[in-house]
Amino acid sequence: MEERMLMKGNEALAEAAIRAGCKCYFGYPITPQTEIAAYMSKRMPKVGGVFIQAESEIAAINMVYGAASAGVRAMTSSSSPGISLKSEGISYLAGSDLPCVIVNVERGGPGLGGIQPSQSDYYLATKAGGHGDFSLLVFAPSSVQEMADLVVKAFDNADKYRMPAMILADGLLGQMMEPVRFPESYAPQPEKPWACTGHGNAREHNIINSLYLVPEELEKSNIERFERYERVKRELCLYDNYLTEDADIIVTAFGATARIVRSAVTMARAEGIRAGLIRPITLWPFPAQAYRDALSTAKAYLSVEMNMGQMVDDVKLAIECKRPVHFFGHTGGIVPTPAEVLAQLRAINEQIGK
Repeated sequence: MEERMLMKGNEALAEAAIRAGCKCYFGYPITPQTEIAAYMSKRMPKVGGVFIQAESEIAAINMVYGAASAGVRAMTSSSSPGISLKSEGISYLAGSDLPCVIVNVERGGPGLGGIQPSQSDYYLATKAGGHGDFSLLVFAPSSVQEMADLVVKAFDNADKYRMPAMILADGLLGQMMEPVRFPESYAPQPEKPWACTGHGNAREHNIINSLYLVPEELEKSNIERFERYERVKRELCLYDNYLTEDADIIVTAFGATARIVRSAVTMARAEGIRAGLIRPITLWPFPAQAYRDALSTAKAYLSVEMNMGQMVDDVKLAIECKRPVHFFGHTGGIVPTPAEVLAQLRAINEQIGK
């Protein structure tokens, strides 16, 4: 039978990464994700893995680059300001088509901000993970169980599509404790014939590189990468629906905020307000079709986020601005409440009823 443990989100993610075959972890402490590094420091030596507390976030992401080049499952984790420091290295990883997992347990910003939970790195993760033309796989867990499950999906799909994957969590999920199950077995890792693993002159040298001095070669590389991205969009759009079949108001939220919104939707239904929830699980690729499908009944959309409305434009694009898209949220580490979201639903319901 599967094990069931009471664990913090950060620790569940770290344990799942180890079980999924992560052999190298390189990190640097920053609140509220430091438990990941602490857990890895204890467990990795016991399972034949490597743990290094790097001298900086910049050093850590470049260590990931080296390990990923050798075909090893490698991971780093940080919180918002630390991810900013890693952005150049993330671009190098993407430009070299290297699979890895990057964990961002978000805190408030910009700047040093605060250590409370936030979702204000949505743009960073989905639009601007670093310089150049590239995207990251971005997974948004909403429970401790998903912290564990999605890090496995991140490793598997990073390998499948040869691109970096990010787990976009927040301080609330990282610090909360919930029961979590770990499968008894995991899918085998794929062969990586492209990796720099030594070859005894049995094959040509593999070269890992993101530098192209001939413009036409760089353009060809980017076009091939974006063709692969189109395949990702067809194959890996993950989302969850709740009471959307007849919903007049579609509420959308990701991560920990979606838990709060689900409660508000249930409360609204009890009052006769036909609300439903779409929770994107992959933020890139964004599950746009789920929002378009809801147009058959939806009269309005509401995005609830712990930021200033960073997902709103993606919702508008998904539905081609055919319905109004409202926003409600808090920033600075303040978590919305079900009562606040319910108040927004009442106001929108009154508007669409006129």
